[in-house]
Amino acid sequence: MDEMWDGPEKTRLSPRERLALMDIEAHLRQDRGFARRMGGGAHRERGERAHRRIWLPTGVLLLTLASAFCVVMGISTADPGLLWCFAVLWPLTLFQALRLLCRLARRRGRAGERSGSRR
Repeated sequence: MDEMWDGPEKTRLSPRERLALMDIEAHLRQDRGFARRMGGGAHRERGERAHRRIWLPTGVLLLTLASAFCVVMGISTADPGLLWCFAVLWPLTLFQALRLLCRLARRRGRAGERSGSRR
């Protein structure tokens, strides 16, 4: 009874080997990049990715609108508070816009790799 049957090939694994295997699997599940490359949990992650995909463009749009509002109202009213708000919002807006552009470039790069490998 020391050894147990496991796997599709009905391989015998000792309890120590099964424990080591479970430990390795747990570490691999925690590695998001590995899971993404392996396509693990694709149907569950698709919904999460679609949910995350909408937030960055929405955030960039809202930050851009808030920045534009602060600069226009700050200049027209000469209110230093609004100008300081713009000074804080504008770098955040640029940073998020850069993240969005990098995401789009990475997605297009992957699409180009797929079409190039079919030739």
